[in-house]
Amino acid sequence: MMKCILGKLASAMLAATAWAGTAAFSAAHAVKDLPGGPAVNQLNLHPAVTRIAADQAWLHWFMLILCTVIFVAVFAVMFYSIWKHRKSVGHKAASFHESVTVEIIWTIIPFIIVILMALPATKVIVAMKDTTNADLTIKATGMQWKWGYDYLKGEGEGIGFVSTIDAKHRAMSDAGGPKAGEEVNDYLLRVDNPLVVPVDKKVRIITTANDVIHAFMVPAFGIKQDAIPGFVRDTWFRAEKTGDFYGQCAELCGKEHAYMPIHVKVLSTEDYSKWVDGEKKKMAAKADDPTKVWTAEEITKRGEKVYAANCSACHQPNGKGAGPIKTLDGAAVVLDADKTKQIAVLLNGQNNGAMPAWKTLSDTDLAAVITYTKNNWSNKTGQLVQPAEVALARK
Repeated sequence: MMKCILGKLASAMLAATAWAGTAAFSAAHAVKDLPGGPAVNQLNLHPAVTRIAADQAWLHWFMLILCTVIFVAVFAVMFYSIWKHRKSVGHKAASFHESVTVEIIWTIIPFIIVILMALPATKVIVAMKDTTNADLTIKATGMQWKWGYDYLKGEGEGIGFVSTIDAKHRAMSDAGGPKAGEEVNDYLLRVDNPLVVPVDKKVRIITTANDVIHAFMVPAFGIKQDAIPGFVRDTWFRAEKTGDFYGQCAELCGKEHAYMPIHVKVLSTEDYSKWVDGEKKKMAAKADDPTKVWTAEEITKRGEKVYAANCSACHQPNGKGAGPIKTLDGAAVVLDADKTKQIAVLLNGQNNGAMPAWKTLSDTDLAAVITYTKNNWSNKTGQLVQPAEVALARK
């Protein structure tokens, strides 16, 4: 019980520290509340958008109040006894053996308190784990440092994309953060491709990772689930209102951990159906013929875009890498005449996941980015990789 009380006090102290830091940041920058995301001077849990999140908020306050009552009652009796029976007013310490009645009382009362705490907590936990009868199933794959989303079941089945932090926000961070007066309420939370789901539908999220441990967390939905390489975990939510809601990777997954936001866009049923139709049309338009032979100019130009969207965050735009991230400019595997070596690295990853696998990219995109790296910076190999070569290596 004391641990519970101390935990609440520690949380309050951390909240006070966060409030002070936020207040200082707000003074220097035009920070405003972000609907669906963090709020200025926020001290409480995020406003609930799902039934589970609302139950968690109720449970939080129930536990806090119960622990506070116990704290006050126990210390009130203790301090009263110390003051009332102090030696200075003539009281002497009594000498007696244990009392069966007292033993029974202080065993039964804590037991009842634990039951009062366990019943509602168990109810919420069981509900959180019930991922059955989902209307929509989406796999969220954690990567260093972005999220991959694949719609596995339900309306939108077959859609898949990668969600990366907005390039402007990343550049803003590299430059030292927002400048005074800039609107930064969604700073480092904006992405290029948000996860889109329908309102009032049960959405099952299957989490996994292809490199290190990540964690999929959206506070407004009351969900947080680890994404572990080689394992499949799941959670679920049913958003009760439309809008944009934000979260982040909640596991320390590497040096770019701060650049792995989650943006969930909840649409009405009609708008979601329109979005699905639009995405499928885009996929059909982007579908490349794997047997097409590309010119050097065409595939290099495409490779530059693929590199900027997926590779530059780690290897840098100049290809020099940083720290443990290997350089691509002048790298032996890039310069090697055997193109299958670099293709294998992108398809399978290497160094125990430090370099993630990029099988989620199309054969054309992989061929393009490899061609780009082989012919950019000081790498002037003149080598071209065609989609058919990547397709062959996948088999």
